[in-house]
Amino acid sequence: MRVYTVHTRPLSAEPDRDAVLVKEGFCWPAFFFSVLWALGHRMWFTAIGFLLAVVAAEAAALFLGLDPVTDFALGLGVAAAIGYVANDCRRAALRRRGFVAAGIAAAAGAEAALRRWFDLNPPADDRPAAGFGAAFDARIPGGAAGSA
Repeated sequence: MRVYTVHTRPLSAEPDRDAVLVKEGFCWPAFFFSVLWALGHRMWFTAIGFLLAVVAAEAAALFLGLDPVTDFALGLGVAAAIGYVANDCRRAALRRRGFVAAGIAAAAGAEAALRRWFDLNPPADDRPAAGFGAAFDARIPGGAAGSA
């Protein structure tokens, strides 16, 4: 089961369309395609930062005259670091765009997690009214209608 953080825009007209799920843990797409992954999520400054990290690692390898195996290990380490921080960078980018962390959902996939989140946390206008209704409460001694 995967764990996701749910981010929504407050006071959104369509909260289900404005909900974004971000997976907890390592991000494999960012590990393999760091700059393209960031650009795909419209994280421009993060993409620049990832590019600078990769270029700095390669420049350090050239400056230090590292052998190809050590250079590969350095590149792998930079890619692993990017994979570990990528989803946190995405959460920060969403926060800067006005999203708030609404909670956590766990499911086998992103669609199931979103469905589960909205089943447990329906939008305010879709929530049922308190009680079972006036007709039902009137029949129960001390019910909501009888206690008023």
